[in-house]
Amino acid sequence: MILERVVAASICNFAKLLTGVRARWAGGLPDDKVRIYYGNHRSHGDFVLIWATLPNRLRTRTRPVAGSDYWLTSNLRSYIINRVFRGVLVNRQGGRAADPIGHMGEALAAGDSLILFPEGTRNLGDGLLPFKSGLFHLARANSDIEMIPVWIENLGRAMPKGSLIPLPLLCSLTFGPPVTLAPDEDKEAFLARARQALIDLAPPAD
Repeated sequence: MILERVVAASICNFAKLLTGVRARWAGGLPDDKVRIYYGNHRSHGDFVLIWATLPNRLRTRTRPVAGSDYWLTSNLRSYIINRVFRGVLVNRQGGRAADPIGHMGEALAAGDSLILFPEGTRNLGDGLLPFKSGLFHLARANSDIEMIPVWIENLGRAMPKGSLIPLPLLCSLTFGPPVTLAPDEDKEAFLARARQALIDLAPPAD
């Protein structure tokens, strides 16, 4: 356990050093509530930056949601996601045994916050892809949990596809006001509102 904490701190400090990441809390200062942080998805380093910018007391009980098809392809990746970050692994290929909403709900019930990316895949272009329905089902099953949108700026350019080490480029994160599922709100309306809450955090286009 001590080794994993050292590795986690090293990854955190390395990410901060290379990206110079700055965090802005537009929706109020962080507190100790169990929350779901959801962001735009540009690289495999996205969850590391969100995790690294959280206060230490929150970081130790915040877990990324990650696809098992990527993170279980090597011993090193498996060690990092399972032992260092205590990730909640989901099977994105589906199947009868897959219950991603149930697995995430168990983590929330145990007092852990989550980091997830509702686009469902890395977005290599500008803007934001449509959200997958999982965010709605998670909100409906955990209606008392606040969802915090997090816009990640520049990491797609700092860590382009295929790169193992980020380029030295300043990155910023903006944490927005919480989003919760309204009574009787349907899937399409909630996903559109949650997506817009994230878009609203993006900097103005040049």
